[in-house]
Amino acid sequence: MAYQQLKEELIAYSKEIGIDQIGFTSADTFSELKARLEEQQALGYASGFEKGTIAERTEPKRLMPGAESIIAIALAYPTKIKNDRKSVKGDRRGMFARASWGTDYHIVLKEKLDKLVTFLAERVPGFESRSMVDTGELSDRAVAERAGIGFSGKNTFIISPEYGTYTYLGEIITNIPFTPDEPLGDGCGTCTKCIDACPTGALVEAGRLNAQQCLAFLTQTKGYMPDEHRDKLGNFIYGYETCQVVCPYNRGVDFHNHEEFEPDPDLVKPRLVDLLDISNREFKEKFGKMAGSWRGKKPLQRNAILALAHYKETSAVDQLIALMKEDPRPVIRGTAAWALGKIGEDHGFRAIKEAMQNEADTEVIKEMEKGLQFEQKSEV
Repeated sequence: MAYQQLKEELIAYSKEIGIDQIGFTSADTFSELKARLEEQQALGYASGFEKGTIAERTEPKRLMPGAESIIAIALAYPTKIKNDRKSVKGDRRGMFARASWGTDYHIVLKEKLDKLVTFLAERVPGFESRSMVDTGELSDRAVAERAGIGFSGKNTFIISPEYGTYTYLGEIITNIPFTPDEPLGDGCGTCTKCIDACPTGALVEAGRLNAQQCLAFLTQTKGYMPDEHRDKLGNFIYGYETCQVVCPYNRGVDFHNHEEFEPDPDLVKPRLVDLLDISNREFKEKFGKMAGSWRGKKPLQRNAILALAHYKETSAVDQLIALMKEDPRPVIRGTAAWALGKIGEDHGFRAIKEAMQNEADTEVIKEMEKGLQFEQKSEV
């Protein structure tokens, strides 16, 4: 079979099964990416979540020796919530970033990729492939860029002229020599809105992210949130997206092409106080199908405490006191103590002083001391 005809048939089939964009590129080494990743590592900018060595992440033939081409796909996700929930005093709500709305995208994209693999396997004797979505060694963004899905924005996202940055990406390495598509040219021009809006300076320059300073990354860590970033999160409990929201290509973008990605308002904007004492079982039942649950409940609980502090939500003080005194996890006890100080209620300060008498963890005691500094500031 002529591969060009097969390519056209695959493109038509991809539309039938609800893939928004599809592109093709070679399995050649990603040389520019290799150099950038080596720089990222040397500068200490990597997140630590990356899989594989730099060689494995940039040389497709290391992952599949017979690799000839890579098929890239993109699925658009929505940006607006129907029946949105408002966060009001006494009923404060957290926020999952849009990339975690609906069913975990890894599952949805893997199903689409599996269908493409079956389609090709039925038509090509000796067909070989390897599929990935986000957690594989290859950089989804580098593949999508070279396959013409979009161009690489200064905010480090792939920007599709049609869908903006609000797409999930996946790819299949194959042993079929498909003709590569042309990459798009740079579309950012002189615009620096994302760099200017980044609250932590994590976008150190166009297209370069220091993941260690990125709030989206920090919401997924399990230790204490760095002091200097605690006030910047607002009510985000998973992810952060200012660098996407300000992008001109995202103006007015809101695609509801996939039922699986539709947000449940009570899940993507959950009551903050309900997260404080949720059991592991309840957490798994409620949030287990969302991409934002992958790190477990502890980071989300810590972020919920910070969000309550951000709102100075006095109705949460008693629950925070209980966490500070009784939770077995030091990070939760310490963050609760800091939050009580930030909220600034007298009985919160009294509770910190009482709890300090019985606290053995030195890091928690430091957080209690930070909490009590708010009392001194209010007296000045």
